[in-house]
Amino acid sequence: MIRENFYFDVNKRIERSIETKKKVIEHLSNIILEVGKILAERLKTGGKILLCGNGGSAADSQHIAAELVIRFRGSVKRKALPAIALTVDPSIMTAGGNDIGFENVFAREVEAYGKEGDVLVGISTSGNSPNVYNAIKVANSLGLISIGLLGGDGGKIAPLCKHKIIVPETETALIQECHIMIGHIWCEIIEEYLFPEQFQK
Repeated sequence: MIRENFYFDVNKRIERSIETKKKVIEHLSNIILEVGKILAERLKTGGKILLCGNGGSAADSQHIAAELVIRFRGSVKRKALPAIALTVDPSIMTAGGNDIGFENVFAREVEAYGKEGDVLVGISTSGNSPNVYNAIKVANSLGLISIGLLGGDGGKIAPLCKHKIIVPETETALIQECHIMIGHIWCEIIEEYLFPEQFQK
């Protein structure tokens, strides 16, 4: 039975999300564009995009990879773009967790799949996820371009990243909402950068 006296202020919750996105507009628009162009240029020159994160950030990794491999906008007819979410293979994740520690699983996958000229996008709302941290370290050592999609103060991961986008918020859900928005913006930038003929007026 539905509690008749229950009330939740939906409008206030949406307004909080909007306020966080306004902070993104104010502080991060330029770096979002810059990173979007870097991603597009890496794809143009034969690189690929690796993504990793935990929980909701794992889902965001998979979401962004799917948009690039399959398509983002149905109106854009284009080839598949190489993007890999490092979160999707249960055998690798469980073997790694069992044999080398969960904190090293993404790093091992970067070692396996990454090459100079590729990009690693590490997603962490706290900026402190040990497995994302270690993946960024390996990516840097192999000559990948490391990008942190972070929250809060950027945590321990921020100083490691060649490029970092830190959503100025501490609530995980609000950070995640901005992260997937940024991922979608990158997909749009990539499509328009790589396939300009489809956007000619």
